[in-house]
Amino acid sequence: MIGWSKRRRLPEPVVHGDVLLEAFGVTVELSGKTVVDDVHVDARAGEVLALVGPNGAGKSTLLSALSGDAVPSKGSVEVRGRSVSAWSALELAMRRAVLPQAATLSFPFVVADVVAMGRAPWSGTPRDENDEAHIDEAMRRCEVEEFGPRSFQALSGGERARVALARVLAQDTDILMLDEPTAAMDLRHQELVLRLCREKASAGVAVIVVLHDLGLAAAYCDRVAILHHGRLEACGAPAAVFEADLLSRVYRQDVEVFPHPHTEDLIVLPRRDHGFKLG
Repeated sequence: MIGWSKRRRLPEPVVHGDVLLEAFGVTVELSGKTVVDDVHVDARAGEVLALVGPNGAGKSTLLSALSGDAVPSKGSVEVRGRSVSAWSALELAMRRAVLPQAATLSFPFVVADVVAMGRAPWSGTPRDENDEAHIDEAMRRCEVEEFGPRSFQALSGGERARVALARVLAQDTDILMLDEPTAAMDLRHQELVLRLCREKASAGVAVIVVLHDLGLAAAYCDRVAILHHGRLEACGAPAAVFEADLLSRVYRQDVEVFPHPHTEDLIVLPRRDHGFKLG
């Protein structure tokens, strides 16, 4: 076990506020088109960072570059102060867990086995002794315990999304990267996912989540990075960057932003003119 750990550099402890991941002028080109353009952003321990913007803004592509799955055309990404490309695949998997948009499998695995896949990076290290505890806890928190013996392919889209989330939670890394995790979920489970993000951040994890729901971003995220045509339009606390004029321009839709009457969380809604009066 000691020899194996020497071949794979195990993660060092993190401190709240540490920059765990940072992008320096990242540009990504796909099929000759610039999809992400000169983006500087970081992710810090103990914080939830949302990537928001309209369809085609470059959110998922940026997340892919941040995770090391896509290679920037220009710029660089560092994980724990080291180039993402300098880590081996296993070392990287011990530092960041990635939930892609589509939860698909080529073989008929049962749910319990899918969640257990998240523990693969820790095989042969001192932390593999806690595999069962991490798997059970992840399934409980994502409310998929009852699905354990069922085929993953037999589940609904929302159920599959929760199982896939349980897999990355079981991976137990200091950086959690989620691409539209609430897209296929009902109202209850959308809130569940964002509460889990907040809980992970409170435990010192740096969470990066791609969201379309600006209300969820405002309620649960510490910072929001607004992308538009691949560029970073603004990045900061929701109260600082969720301005009606900016969002209306980025989304090409008039919006209004106002505080919730009880919680004071920001509410972002499209401005609607139905063109008729009641009564």
